[in-house]
Amino acid sequence: MKLIIQIPCFNEEETLPCTVTDLPKQIEGINQIKYLIINDGSIDNTVQVARELGVHHVVNFPNNRGLAKGFMAGIDACLSLGADIIVNTDGDNQHKGNNIEKLIQPILKGEADVVVGDRQVDKVKHFSCMKKILQKLGSRVVRLAAGCNIIDTTSGFRAYSRDAAMKLNVVSDYSYTLETLIDAGRKKMAIKCVPVQVNEPTRKSRLFKSLLSYINKSALTIIRTYTMYKPLKVFLTLSTISFLVGFGIGLRFLYFFYLGQGDGHIQSLILAAILIIVSFQLAVFGILADAISANRLINDEMLYRLKKLEHDKTSS
Repeated sequence: MKLIIQIPCFNEEETLPCTVTDLPKQIEGINQIKYLIINDGSIDNTVQVARELGVHHVVNFPNNRGLAKGFMAGIDACLSLGADIIVNTDGDNQHKGNNIEKLIQPILKGEADVVVGDRQVDKVKHFSCMKKILQKLGSRVVRLAAGCNIIDTTSGFRAYSRDAAMKLNVVSDYSYTLETLIDAGRKKMAIKCVPVQVNEPTRKSRLFKSLLSYINKSALTIIRTYTMYKPLKVFLTLSTISFLVGFGIGLRFLYFFYLGQGDGHIQSLILAAILIIVSFQLAVFGILADAISANRLINDEMLYRLKKLEHDKTSS
């Protein structure tokens, strides 16, 4: 059983020593433990420091491509290297390395395909009250979209079985945390969470410039991902709303029409007609999008089989 711990890095020469030193050297049930960093266009000595620390593998990007791209590049490299379990942690030493053994236990026992480290945000002192509220709200929305019971959906401290990693597909350029959970839930993977602890912050987050930016990007990611996977539900909901509003305005026009005051409410008739036409168009878009989504399922299955052939061949 081979475990590869991947660490996406962008200018982490100062924090990487603490992160790597804290990683486990051996775990019961695991024969090999290897470390891999994804150098996401760092302009400092991140790669040199990683090699000095004994990091076994390095994936290099010539320029910064973002967390989502780095994460998927790491997953692809880990699969090629024959990983049976992949753990993703952060290069800023946010997560405690000794929690990795706890994180992979559900996979070793065959109880889960994906395990998410629950940071227990209520207990994290350096998280602001606003951040805790937003984390809970966002997690609730993702749980509804993914159909899973994960408490801390934005946690990047995760473990994946080999099979689950092969099924991962990320479209977003921003972050993988939300999209991969919705994707995993849609593919009926077994997802579990385990409580983990976090270290004191070593630097400010680079994922977002401000709280408002984080909210906007996270909301767009959730909406985009959910619409991509559940298009018929989304478009039919919008179609129904448009139809009901249009129908209501139409009834209002008829009321005034029978009172002999129809001439003064022609605008209502026009608006009602527009909304009902839009409702019909949205329903048609929903049917077409659902057909595209069904085709995506087939493409995902084909991609999974291709990955399995490619990675099983390269790792053997």
